[in-house]
Amino acid sequence: MSVLLSLSHVGKDYPLARRGPFQPRRTLRAVDDVSLEVAKGETLGLVGESGCGKSSLARLIMQLEAPSQGSVSLDGMDLAKLGKSALKRARRDFQMVFQDPYASLNPRMKARAIIAEALHNYGMGTAAEVAARVEELARQVGLGAHLLDRFPHELSGGQCQRIGIARAIALNPRLIVADEAVSALDVSIQAQILNLIIRLQAELGLTLIFVSHDMSVIAHVADRVAVMYLGRIVELGDTDTIFSRPLHPYTRTLLAAVPTPTPAARGRRTAPAGEMPSPLSPPSGCHFRTRCAHATALCAEAAPALREVGGRSVACHHAQTLYLPTDAPEVVHA
Repeated sequence: MSVLLSLSHVGKDYPLARRGPFQPRRTLRAVDDVSLEVAKGETLGLVGESGCGKSSLARLIMQLEAPSQGSVSLDGMDLAKLGKSALKRARRDFQMVFQDPYASLNPRMKARAIIAEALHNYGMGTAAEVAARVEELARQVGLGAHLLDRFPHELSGGQCQRIGIARAIALNPRLIVADEAVSALDVSIQAQILNLIIRLQAELGLTLIFVSHDMSVIAHVADRVAVMYLGRIVELGDTDTIFSRPLHPYTRTLLAAVPTPTPAARGRRTAPAGEMPSPLSPPSGCHFRTRCAHATALCAEAAPALREVGGRSVACHHAQTLYLPTDAPEVVHA
């Protein structure tokens, strides 16, 4: 399959204000040297704890913020190098579904106008054609036509998120980034929205990046999974491979925390020690080493590179010896 989205050594630094006139300036590194590729028609799940950098990475992909280093390319086109007008034209190809369905919609506009706004911005048809397109989009996302003349505060969270999805697909994009698109919804509504996104992805041939802290959600929607910790990708591979046999200690921790209704099936919990370090002063070497039971001196000295072990990429010095037979192949990425 051909690659649609390519990230090469992407990083994002946020300079912080000095705590005093004689204090050094501090920098928070939210995204740290991330490289990955997403194929056309694929669904990539981006998962990790709050504060791991996954939403920051989503904003960099969407060009809502510029990366401090590295490049974000869509179908071979480096988005950061585009001028304002060229970037606006390119935005037709990549759209976003936001976490909070209420905060992401203009409270002064009715649902019909919210969905139509993107169509008007790009001059896509006459007034009659835009109105017909809005009705079609509402039908696609399962939103009753009678709800189009209501304001967001008159609708439920699930209905508002359907409006956000309709707005995102209005321009026939090739890539959709869904940032925690169901986390603010009631559990009873989450499955409906997830199934809607999966159906639209199949019907429209969309490439999807689904950002979530919930491993069970990722298991339901994603073809591949990228696990983030303190700004770095620590494990990347097919969903079935990672969920059946995770190799990074952090991934194993996330999966062990997924609730299960069968106590006997939970197995032994592998909760990490201590709290997540501050991103202002991450540990040297492997960022996870301060919470890992298997950390050695090597983990403090050198940051592990992503390497192919057991059918996926993993950034752990000891993944092969801890969890795989000694004869398992591995390839270190250049």
